[in-house]
Amino acid sequence: MSTKHLGGLAIAGAALALLAACSSKSNSTGASNATAMTPSSTAASGSMSSTAASGSTSSAAVKTTSGSLGTFLADGKGRTLYLWLADKSDQSTCYNACAQFWPPLLTKGSPTAGSGVDASKLGISKRTDGTTQVTYNGHPLYYFAEDTAAGDANGEGNNGFGALWWVVGPNGAAVTGSSGAASSSGGGYNY
Repeated sequence: MSTKHLGGLAIAGAALALLAACSSKSNSTGASNATAMTPSSTAASGSMSSTAASGSTSSAAVKTTSGSLGTFLADGKGRTLYLWLADKSDQSTCYNACAQFWPPLLTKGSPTAGSGVDASKLGISKRTDGTTQVTYNGHPLYYFAEDTAAGDANGEGNNGFGALWWVVGPNGAAVTGSSGAASSSGGGYNY
């Protein structure tokens, strides 16, 4: 068999291993989620910016934006930020598959407060990989992979990876939205 074919087989094997891992996603406590987790073709195809997918690579800015959910936190480009009820302190518990669907808002340096944000509530915490995540009122902040444009809030009320995800109000509390009830599928997927 040629080297070219062996290289192709190695890539295919790695892809299959990744797909197998994705089909049995585990949260940070090792509990398996029963529902298969697949990002939509929009997020998977890369239409979401690489900065949002991997978090910020410079000093992050946090500001407020307004929409159907009222006023809530967004990054400097207007992308919605979320908190996760599974996080019981300023230390994130969202890693691996969770962080693929809910990328952390990362920063290099101190985050900056934009319009409507209380600078005294902004903070940082170290992740296990050594990166620095932005926190607000003691909550680690995240993006949602299904949000592809500024102001999207497709993750609102998602019950994924063992707890609910909510957009964050300027006071640092969860905005439980005008939907009235938490979605078990948020954005079409239960992850």
